[in-house]
Amino acid sequence: MSSGTEERKAPAIQLRPSRDEDVDAMLAIYRYHIRRGVDQAAYQASDPLMPEDIKRRRKNMRNHRLPHLVAEISGMIVGYGYVVPFRKRPAYRYALKHSIYVHHEYMRAGVGRALLPALIDASAAAGYRQMIGYIDAANVASIRLHESCGFREVGRLPSIGYKFGHWTDSLMMQRSLGPGDTSLPDNWPEPPNEKLAGPVSD
Repeated sequence: MSSGTEERKAPAIQLRPSRDEDVDAMLAIYRYHIRRGVDQAAYQASDPLMPEDIKRRRKNMRNHRLPHLVAEISGMIVGYGYVVPFRKRPAYRYALKHSIYVHHEYMRAGVGRALLPALIDASAAAGYRQMIGYIDAANVASIRLHESCGFREVGRLPSIGYKFGHWTDSLMMQRSLGPGDTSLPDNWPEPPNEKLAGPVSD
């Protein structure tokens, strides 16, 4: 995942739900990290994401009350973030996985620090109970950002990624949403044949 913390005074950042006309800007941010980044986004073997993929994802997220947000500075899209169901099976329907991508020229402008709490709040308001992120172990800025937002490391996959001539570890970080596991969901139990859209590969 790609995100950053402030090392200088953050400019005014506006968050809003993404729109179809934002797709080109989001793809440009994503493709930069695929080609040059060393975080989780960078470990794609190819660059398969196309405009229609993002449009389908946005529609699917709206159907499940899941946030898909963009961050703007002076009208320019400088980052975006979204959540997807952690797994397809109904037992996991209250757990989410999130992704954040920040324009490479705004990595220390507070974009990730604006997007992550917004995703947390929107997901909690929609009734979800857990949020999970996968982070490259070398991405110290992202780890610190997540810690400051209540995430803690719950797992590590050693040497799971290989790019730019070296092996890297992947961290799993997690935080509770709303009441977390202290109570049952209001609509528990639900029919066992309930279907959710599963994660879409980044």
